[in-house]
Amino acid sequence: MAIVVKNMLDAKGRDVVTVGPDKTLLEVAGILNDKKIGAVVVTGMEGRIAGIFTERDLVRAIAGKGAGVLDQPVKSAMTTAVQRCKDDTTVDELMGMMSSGRFRHVPVEQDGKLAGIISIGDVVKSRIREIELEAEHIKAYIAG
Repeated sequence: MAIVVKNMLDAKGRDVVTVGPDKTLLEVAGILNDKKIGAVVVTGMEGRIAGIFTERDLVRAIAGKGAGVLDQPVKSAMTTAVQRCKDDTTVDELMGMMSSGRFRHVPVEQDGKLAGIISIGDVVKSRIREIELEAEHIKAYIAG
């Protein structure tokens, strides 16, 4: 049975750190640091996903425009073409999406609203657990 995003969220929780589009890059950088996370979801009206802002976006903004950019709103530097997944997306589909798109965080969306977030670390943990279970089944089969 393929592991799907719902299984991963049930295990890790559905809490997502979100910010409004008018928070400054400096404020958001502080949130990333304080929460020890690599991304926040930028939400607009009614909790809908407006964008995602990652450590990479922060580095790109500072490298491109200098430290003065830290006073700008996050909406000026966030990624707006956000790749999303749903509860029924499989881990294999998610790995393909993350690998081909070269990103490490994917918001989960259900009925047009934010329902969780999956990181590359979550995907790796899930795959390790899946491989461990397969190994246990093979050992049990061999042991008869």
